[in-house]
Amino acid sequence: MNLTILKDQLNQQILSLLPEQWHGLVSSVLPQHWQEWVLPLMGLPFLMLFALEWLYQKSKGKDKNFSIKRAVTNFSLGGTYLLFEIIAQALVVLPICMWVYHFRFFDIPVTWLTAVPIFVAVEFCYYWFHRASHRITWFWSAHVVHHGDDKMNLSTAMRQSLLYSVVGWWLFFTPLMLLGVHPVWVFFFYALDLIYQYFIHTEVVGKLPAWIEYIFDTPSNHRAHHGTNPEYIDKNYGGVLIIFDRLFGTYVEEDLVNNPVRYGAVGEQTTDNMPKAIFTVFLRMWRQFFNEKGLKNKLAALFSPPENQKLPH
Repeated sequence: MNLTILKDQLNQQILSLLPEQWHGLVSSVLPQHWQEWVLPLMGLPFLMLFALEWLYQKSKGKDKNFSIKRAVTNFSLGGTYLLFEIIAQALVVLPICMWVYHFRFFDIPVTWLTAVPIFVAVEFCYYWFHRASHRITWFWSAHVVHHGDDKMNLSTAMRQSLLYSVVGWWLFFTPLMLLGVHPVWVFFFYALDLIYQYFIHTEVVGKLPAWIEYIFDTPSNHRAHHGTNPEYIDKNYGGVLIIFDRLFGTYVEEDLVNNPVRYGAVGEQTTDNMPKAIFTVFLRMWRQFFNEKGLKNKLAALFSPPENQKLPH
């Protein structure tokens, strides 16, 4: 199958559904490379798998963490995230990344020999992006949306913020572009990383064989990452792999018996109000920035750890 032709067909199908006067504007933001369609196309399969998960858990009498309202919230947040990412990537992110790529040191093509090393490099960049998203308020202001669910099921994976491109997730991947990996391929492998992570947001799977738990981010490892229990906070940042957490001292094992995970975001309330979920921490950060006196304090409002935010009484 010619994937470029498939991309063109998808673009044309979208345009055919819209008034002709919108075609020029929409064409400017539709994916220009087939790799950019990988993540958006997973929307329907993700929804179907969530429905199957819900039915399975209901058959086992374990569906207390499921609700229509929360599912609608989570998938709606995922939809707005994907839509905004497409627009932001076309108009801002990809042009900036292509400018960075212009100064590359080498040319690293994607082949069967280079694909795995490039993916591991993308995972390494993701680890640091994810770690920064927990330890720096600027990035946490977007990532907090994902941790705002006090339940865990596949829909939780879709609970994403449209602010990710605003705060600059892509900055962490620019070193790969400087090395010589084309930005579109970097985005492609990043999308594969995110697709994998959909499947680890579940309580259906317990612990897997020890060697899998040692190498990969699994449902068990990722449940611990979502925990507000003191032992679980700021641990297990990996996307597909857990080896960088082990290497850099941020790994913790889930204790299903003695320390079951309590989900959520520390200091924040779970909400199904989408604007509140997206903008509460972001606006609080900026209010603190403008209220602080002196450049040092203002910068601290943006770049200090999230626990330093002044929470409303």
